[in-house]
Amino acid sequence: MTITYDEALRAQIRANLSGHDRRALTDPTKRHAAVAVVLVDSEVGEDRVDPVDVDDWNGGREMALAGLDGRMVNVSGGAAFLLCRRASRLSSHAAQWALPGGRLDRGETVVDAALRELHEEVGVDLPGSTVLGLLDDYPTRSGYVITPVVIWGGGRLEPRPAPDEVVAVYRVGLHQLLRDDSPRFISIPESPRPVVQIPLGHDLIHAPTGAVLLQLRWLGLEGRPDPVDQLEQPVFAWK
Repeated sequence: MTITYDEALRAQIRANLSGHDRRALTDPTKRHAAVAVVLVDSEVGEDRVDPVDVDDWNGGREMALAGLDGRMVNVSGGAAFLLCRRASRLSSHAAQWALPGGRLDRGETVVDAALRELHEEVGVDLPGSTVLGLLDDYPTRSGYVITPVVIWGGGRLEPRPAPDEVVAVYRVGLHQLLRDDSPRFISIPESPRPVVQIPLGHDLIHAPTGAVLLQLRWLGLEGRPDPVDQLEQPVFAWK
């Protein structure tokens, strides 16, 4: 069942974020980055075909579960968030799922950085007044502290992805975060911490993006203050 994109949802998420004692991390050994969690409207069935040739993308990739082919299909409908498939030519984290975002420029706030990256990567311009609040910081294995900025898109929006950075942008319904099989946690020998996986479409979204989306569900939709900063990333995302 989809979630209605309306003022009641906007007020609910804003209230849950503003009432949360946010966990901010300060680590001088890590660079600061921000990601934009952009909430938009979507229609059921508008994503029956994935625009990316996933056969090329999945070459040599070991799928965690039978039936997962990497396609992001049948996920739209009602209130949604924008999810990017990163370009394969990028020097780091190529071909991975991500929220629009990047490192802060000198003197930037996390809100300024998230809105700037949203414009540069996805071609969407939104003012600071659309920000609903911040989720907890997430420290990555690759040397960043990420601050997620939750933004109310005000409708469908029409992404125009920058081809050098983003190959496609998807509207993923918030109801997908409430699937019975989500979240998943697995163990790896390299870390005592559980690796989080968020099933979306025909793929699994890992931390840091998976951790951000899990807190979007827990805090934004359900009002749960549970931390996600100790959830582990898969080894392929450590570099």
